[in-house]
Amino acid sequence: MTLNPDIMKAIERLNYRVTVGDVAAQAGLEINLAQQGLLALASDAGGHLQVAGSGEIVYLFPHNFRAILRNKYLRLRLKEWWDRVWRVLFYIIRISFGIILLVSILIIVTAIIMIILAANASSQNNDRRSSGGNMNLPRIWFSPDFFYIFYPDYYSRRYQSSKQRSYDSREQSSMNFLESVFSFLFGDGNPNADLEERRWTAIGTVIRNHKGAVIAEQIAPYLDDVGRGDSFVDENYMLPVLSRFNGRPEVSPEGDIVYHFPELQTTATRQGYQSVSAYLKEFPWRFSQASSGQILMAIGLGGANLIGALVLGSLLADGTIALQMGGFVAFVQSIYWLLLGYGAAFLAIPLIRYLWIQWRNRTINHRNEKRQERAIFLNQANEQLQAKLSYAQQFAAETVIQAEDLIYTTQRDLTEQELEQADQIDAEWQRRLNQGQ
Repeated sequence: MTLNPDIMKAIERLNYRVTVGDVAAQAGLEINLAQQGLLALASDAGGHLQVAGSGEIVYLFPHNFRAILRNKYLRLRLKEWWDRVWRVLFYIIRISFGIILLVSILIIVTAIIMIILAANASSQNNDRRSSGGNMNLPRIWFSPDFFYIFYPDYYSRRYQSSKQRSYDSREQSSMNFLESVFSFLFGDGNPNADLEERRWTAIGTVIRNHKGAVIAEQIAPYLDDVGRGDSFVDENYMLPVLSRFNGRPEVSPEGDIVYHFPELQTTATRQGYQSVSAYLKEFPWRFSQASSGQILMAIGLGGANLIGALVLGSLLADGTIALQMGGFVAFVQSIYWLLLGYGAAFLAIPLIRYLWIQWRNRTINHRNEKRQERAIFLNQANEQLQAKLSYAQQFAAETVIQAEDLIYTTQRDLTEQELEQADQIDAEWQRRLNQGQ
C-alpha cells in the first residue's frame, strides 16, 4: 500500500468530504493520481462513496482515518516511529558541529597551555643552572584574557550598557548556540523546497476561483517557462496544466483559446473565493536564521579556533616537543592536521555559501520579476484580453453535490436505499396527480 500524504492533508483541510476535483485543486495533484489515491485510501481507511444523480462521486472519510490506517498497517506505524527518531537524530547532528567546535578549541588551548607551562618550567631550571642558558621554545605570556585579541570589541562588549543588552536579547533567535553553529555552517534548508507544491496548488486555486474556465494569461504568473520573450503567442506552456487537471482547450470565433476544466467544476462543499497570490513568489535564500549575535559568536570562535591551530602548529613545528612531552601533546600532534582542516573549513564553508546565496538570490529575483510582469500584464488587460476573459466565462460553472443530490452511498444498505428511492418516486407522482386534480 502506498499512501500519498498530500491527499490525506487535503482531505483533512476540506473537512473529510471531497471530490476528485477538490483534492486535485487543493494538493495540486494530477486528476488521475488524485482519483487513484482517493480510491485506495477509501478502501484502506473505511471511507464511503456517495453518488449523485449526475454521476459525480463524493468521497467521505472518518475523522480518525489516520488512526485506522496506523492500526491496520505496520509499515505506517514504522514510518511514524522513524520520523520521530529521525527528528532526534537530526537534532543531535545539528548540535554536534557546535560541540566539535568547542572541543577543538578546548584541545588546542589545553595543548598550548601545557606546552607553555613546560617551556616556562624548563626555562626556570635552565636559569638556575646557568644564567646564560637559552630555551629552544619561545616564552609566550599568557593570562585569562589572552584570547581578547580574537575579539576587537571585547572590552566594549564586556561593559556594554543594560540598554544594549536588552536590545541584543530581543534580537536573539529561537535556536540555541549549538544549533546556530550548524545554521552558520550549512544554513537552514531550501526555502523553496515546496515550490512545486505551491505552484500547482495556486494554479488549481485560480482555476477553481474562476469556476473551471481560464485563459493562459491567468496561469502564466505561476509558471517559469512560458516561451521565448514571454510573448504569450505560443501557449504550449499550458499543456502540463491541461494534462495535470484533465482540461481541454476551447476556441472562440475570433480564434482565441480558453481552457476548460470540467472535473474542477464539481465540489463537495461550496468554498467561495479562495485567496491566492497574484503570482508565484520564490523566497530568497537566507544565510542563516541565527541571530546576528550568534553569527558573530560563531565567527569569533571559528577565528579563535583557526588562529589557535596556527599557534599550536608553530609550537609543534620541530616535532621534538611532542616526543619530549608525550601523552596528550603527542596525541594532539597526531590529529593536528584534522584540527587545522576543521578550523579552516569552519570559516571557508560559510564564505563560499554566502557567495553562492548572493548569486542564487539574483536568479530568484529575476524569475520573480518575470512572473510579476505577467501578473501586471493581466491586471492591465487590453481589449483582446478582455474578450478572451469574457469568452472563458461561458464555460464557467460550479456544481456543489449536497445530501439531497445523492442517489447512492456505501454508508447504507443498497436495498434500503432503493426502497427509499421508490417511495420518493411514488410520493412525487402522487403530488403531481394531486396538483392535476
